[in-house]
Amino acid sequence: MKLTEFFREELDREVERSRKALEQVPEGKYDWKPHEKSMIFGYLADMVATIPTWITMEINLNELDVAPAEGQGTKKAPKETSADLVKALDEAAAEARSALENTTDEHLQTKWKLLARGNVVWEGTRQEMIQETISHWSHHRGQMTVYLRLMGAKVPAIFGPSADDQSF
Repeated sequence: MKLTEFFREELDREVERSRKALEQVPEGKYDWKPHEKSMIFGYLADMVATIPTWITMEINLNELDVAPAEGQGTKKAPKETSADLVKALDEAAAEARSALENTTDEHLQTKWKLLARGNVVWEGTRQEMIQETISHWSHHRGQMTVYLRLMGAKVPAIFGPSADDQSF
């Protein structure tokens, strides 16, 4: 199996798992967090919805600075409803699918850099970066389901039944 096909199938599985979690996002909880050191729920849910954009960047760009110099970053409008988050997920996934369809396995073996304030914090092949992105996505989706539980929202069946969803 080609890498591009493998990642496309993995993307599709992760999108459906993420959709199940994002569909449970309660309104009015954007700023909620379980602990003062925790990230806010809205930021976390937005990350789960938009992580496929990282796959697109890892294919189409040679590097990404996650902490650019002051004034060079972009601010995103918060997505505060489940519908907005699912829409963002669908858009991000469509872009990632397109990037995967328009690249080659050879390109996925070329180097890519993750920067913070212009400094390289990690460098590897695009394939490695995409694998790490999918793991990162799964991690934050799991974190998000813990937040859902703590807020009293339903936790969907993702890798097996949950207390709220036996439909696995």
